[in-house]
Amino acid sequence: MTLPSRKVLLANGVCLVLLAWLYGGDVFDAVQARSAEVSAFLEPPPLVRPIIVLVIGTLALGVVVWGLLRRQDDDFKGYRLLPIVLVAALFVDLVFAEKRMPLSSVDLASMSLRYFQDLAQRQATRDAVPADPASLNPLLEQLGRPPYLIRGQPASQYTLQVRQDCEGPVRSAPGLQPGTLIYCVASGRKGAWITLVGLPAERRFGSPEVLSVGGEPRFMLVQPLPSEEAPAPEPAPSEPFRGSGRTAAQPSEPGNGGQDARPAP
Repeated sequence: MTLPSRKVLLANGVCLVLLAWLYGGDVFDAVQARSAEVSAFLEPPPLVRPIIVLVIGTLALGVVVWGLLRRQDDDFKGYRLLPIVLVAALFVDLVFAEKRMPLSSVDLASMSLRYFQDLAQRQATRDAVPADPASLNPLLEQLGRPPYLIRGQPASQYTLQVRQDCEGPVRSAPGLQPGTLIYCVASGRKGAWITLVGLPAERRFGSPEVLSVGGEPRFMLVQPLPSEEAPAPEPAPSEPFRGSGRTAAQPSEPGNGGQDARPAP
């Protein structure tokens, strides 16, 4: 008896690495999502299914090792088990993927941020933006629930915090829960910056922070209407956010909001 060919060994090695990487990563995400303070998931990732795949993969690996110790050649059917396990697991994932939300937590949070801005903009007048929590809080009911988990449980609803006499978007919000919209009104109600507490786009787990991209807070700006006859134009689709790094206008400087982020006088 001879050892299997390099082709067979390489195929089994690649399948083993992919199984460990894909489903070991799934187990890690599932465990972290259930214990982290905040997780960028809509629902807790499945835990049982990847564990089953890893167990079956381990059994298949045991058969491969047995075949190597017995110096089985390429005709040994045990060398086909790891590829079969990998293909079957990917097929099952494909079936379940049809039920998953295709958008990420960052995408959904950004959509909610823009939608709230649009609703608040409708309450703006020629001279001022809305600043009364009593008129802004009912808008939260149209946003659904935040796309985050808190200690493994879905965040229940958006909340609102209104701040006065601001000079720019909020960059840090210690002590606030994910899903908190911070409505920061400029002096004289000449504008308002809206930010959201969640996680930075580059992180999936951690403590709650202001939603940011590349270190810059992602925010929307509410402004007074330019005239009584013409409503405020909607932001261009290509630049829906301001102060969010590469995807928008130049970011504001800390503490002063930056020239481009100041509301119109």
